[in-house]
Amino acid sequence: MIVDKIMLMNKHEIRADYESKSIIVYQAYSKAIALPAVQHNRFVAPFSLNRMTWIKPSFLWMMERSNWGKKPGQDTILAIRISRQGWEEALSQAVLTSYDPHAYRISQDEWNTRLKQATVLIQWDPERNLRGKSLPVRSIQVGLSRHIIERYVNDWTLEIRDITPLVRKIRGLLQAGEEAKARDFLPRERVYPLAEALARNIGCR
Repeated sequence: MIVDKIMLMNKHEIRADYESKSIIVYQAYSKAIALPAVQHNRFVAPFSLNRMTWIKPSFLWMMERSNWGKKPGQDTILAIRISRQGWEEALSQAVLTSYDPHAYRISQDEWNTRLKQATVLIQWDPERNLRGKSLPVRSIQVGLSRHIIERYVNDWTLEIRDITPLVRKIRGLLQAGEEAKARDFLPRERVYPLAEALARNIGCR
């Protein structure tokens, strides 16, 4: 499960539910997009291959973003298992949405050029705890542009599950004041290992 003792962690690091060859990322969609994806175990129409899509390995950040599946158009929460090879391929092509000279060791003008040409974007946002409170560490979002999204859909995705019932269960326990029980149902997330060059490229520090 997710542990709240994040104070000991680095400010930027990927925490995820992963195995030797795969990692779970989360997305929230309307039923019109989510249910066909679950049925076919891959994203199909009306999912668009021509617009950027953002994937997130933090369950609690996804809950904050979607308001536990209560936001319009984000009522169905999907857990997508993708290959670690694909995940790291995306990270290797990524450019941070904010200039970080420690990550790239290039000028801001050079970074601007890279950003305009990027096929993958990375953004770091405040991680959340079970109660939705911001934590002093950051959670990664990975934006896949139309130039690479077909790789995500056709090559990287291994499994798509609708976890909306789990989300509702956890939220119900929280509303009932049973936080300890709610915590027991959280996905198991731990620090994802990265090679030094890859970590530097995405601003992990």
